Amino acid sequence: MEKQGRVVVDKVGGRSTVTRCFSKYPLKFIIPRKVGSSETDAVWVYTLTYGGGIVSGDSVSCEFTIGDGCTTVLTTQASTKVYKSVGSKCCEQVLEARVGNDALLAVIPDPVTCFSTARYSQKQVFRVASNSSLVIVDWITSGRHESGEKWDFDLYKSANHIFIEDDEPLFLDMVHLERGSISSIAERMQDYQVIAMVVLLGPRIKHIQNLVQENVKRMMSEQLHIPSTASGLQLKPNSDNRFTKPSFIASSSVFGPKGIGVVVRIAATTTESVYEFLQHQLAGLEPLLGISPYH
Repeated sequence: MEKQGRVVVDKVGGRSTVTRCFSKYPLKFIIPRKVGSSETDAVWVYTLTYGGGIVSGDSVSCEFTIGDGCTTVLTTQASTKVYKSVGSKCCEQVLEARVGNDALLAVIPDPVTCFSTARYSQKQVFRVASNSSLVIVDWITSGRHESGEKWDFDLYKSANHIFIEDDEPLFLDMVHLERGSISSIAERMQDYQVIAMVVLLGPRIKHIQNLVQENVKRMMSEQLHIPSTASGLQLKPNSDNRFTKPSFIASSSVFGPKGIGVVVRIAATTTESVYEFLQHQLAGLEPLLGISPYH
């Protein structure tokens, strides 16, 4: 597939520096000279699409190469809008990234928002070294609430694949939501309006992995369960003695040899609650990135 964008980050004079940057329609990169403290060694790259969204039939592919010891942030200025499909045409986005030794790549975009009848497919492939560090946030909202659209798109696919030392599969994940003939996406999602995934990998963010796992465990223990002498734990009933559906659900698990990676999965009834979760849980990245994500 032809690349619409390419960014290379290397060490120049001891600092992470963009040594190559190329983009063409419909993709554009904005690279601020400095984000956060001057003592922080990190490059921030904002991705934009002309018109503020992805049009039916668009195919956008970009490639990032993060050199040894470099730190790079890939983010957005607003949610990625996927406009209505024309016929059965699908929008496609592909990101390929190579992360060097002792390097850190943080992919921390705003959510994807698919309009009614939209068809969207995304694939992100990361190739890391054994001592690379990687943060991935991948999330989608149910649509344009102000227009009455909730899970009203036709197709959403998002694949995240991580390979270690070039070709050894470390993490392979796929989210696939498609309008069905028997039940709609909205019926299957019930009251939840956002789903999200956070991946934390590598030695430079080990402290954040540990903290996030502890926080998720505590949050869910407080929200979902109360002590029970018979079976240990059970769901909290409400005042009518009915079991209430939690407005925010998160789970965490480890992956890879010796649990080198952590994945957190989230379902929530509001976008704001997910932003708040990301702000708190990723605040420990500030010394590495210059500013705290999602603030």
